[in-house]
Amino acid sequence: MSRSAHPAGPRYADVLPEGHYTAPPADLNALDTKVWSRTVARNEDGAVTVGGIEVAALAEEFGTPAYVVDEVDFRARCRAWAGAFGKDADVFYAGKAFLSRAVVRWLNEEGLNLDVCSGGELTTALDAGMPAERIAFHGNNKSADEIEKAVRAGVGRIVLDSFQEIARVAHVAQSLGRRQRVQIRVTVGVEAHTHEFIATAHEDQKFGLALAGGQAAEGVRRALRLDGLELIGIHSHIGSQIFDTSGFEVAAHRVVGLLKAIRDEHGVELPEIDLGGGLGIAYTSDDDPREPHEIAKALNEIVTRECEAAGLSTPRISVEPGRAIVGPTAFTLYEVGTIKPLAGLRTYVSVDGGMSDNIRTALYDAEYSVALVSRTSDAEPMLVRVVGKHCESGDIVVRDAFLPSDLAPGDLIAVPATGAYCRSMASNYNHALRPPVVAVRDGEARVIVRRETEEDLLRLDVG
Repeated sequence: MSRSAHPAGPRYADVLPEGHYTAPPADLNALDTKVWSRTVARNEDGAVTVGGIEVAALAEEFGTPAYVVDEVDFRARCRAWAGAFGKDADVFYAGKAFLSRAVVRWLNEEGLNLDVCSGGELTTALDAGMPAERIAFHGNNKSADEIEKAVRAGVGRIVLDSFQEIARVAHVAQSLGRRQRVQIRVTVGVEAHTHEFIATAHEDQKFGLALAGGQAAEGVRRALRLDGLELIGIHSHIGSQIFDTSGFEVAAHRVVGLLKAIRDEHGVELPEIDLGGGLGIAYTSDDDPREPHEIAKALNEIVTRECEAAGLSTPRISVEPGRAIVGPTAFTLYEVGTIKPLAGLRTYVSVDGGMSDNIRTALYDAEYSVALVSRTSDAEPMLVRVVGKHCESGDIVVRDAFLPSDLAPGDLIAVPATGAYCRSMASNYNHALRPPVVAVRDGEARVIVRRETEEDLLRLDVG
């Protein structure tokens, strides 16, 4: 039985049989380039640097915990995705992974489009200067105000998620004298090999219109009949943290089958197909993600082959990487507080953050790496569980890892690959203050999202 399904909630310690754990790495001071951003390194004194700045200097200036973003790495990943797909496809950064005005400017400057899924994300995108025509608007329950704001702004596409939304968007567009470009999100019945809560293409979930039973085909009929809508394509998203393209192959086969049925019934060949995002990143050295050029080649070949077999022109492809761009570009910097050895089990290392700045371990059983970054150590490795300071036994940041046995309070440790979803899903649980986001580039660091203060908490508390 999985932890998430345990009848009593998350198991407290998950004590596993001796020998379950893999051996500790040969060198605890090594930094795996698969997991850490490209400007992270150790200097000759043994301290970790990012963008040429020591983490101790970042901690002193900005405090801990803090999210540290490698701007050079972020921009390089944007260019890699844009270059891999070229001018005949569209790359939309999935803003839900992490969004700020600085990130919007980076995306705009590097030529990527932006996918938003709330009015707040749309406001941030427009305020930071992203051209509306390069914005796609997602969501399974967009409000009337959100739809009106998107249509008024002239967003490039709205992804329709239900029969009701088809009617809502058409009504708003007509009332404003607009014809809104839309796609219909289709659930294709593909089982992505991922956590239940981030698999999105099986029928029993909240997103999209199912191919099975004809819901998607009926959605197309309704959209084509409405004057306020310009149906430009079909959207499919099969899940998240996916490491191969086999699921996309099945999804593309089924989506192209729908495109063929649309042509046969309506005499229309829709010009676009969006295969979503969800490609995984390396959280640990065991993960083996694919490079953007490999993904682009595979997806283009899949869609071209399926369309040729169906006698269709090949539509323009869109993809939506979010985690795959921002995830590897950041780490979370913590200061060690309490260290509690449990004989025969493991050592609990408490840091000054926790589930309020990274809920993913508690929510998805996510796995992370961790390293001592303020110095090197030749001490023997010890099995640790890195935990936070919140009043929850499930407040775990890194479930199982190895750190040097001479770890001490005041040391700085860092958890890499926390650029995606950590700040986006951060909370004020226990009235914790959400950490800042610090961007580092070429020896300079600046805050792009400031740390919350106690005054911020009290300002919202109008009681």
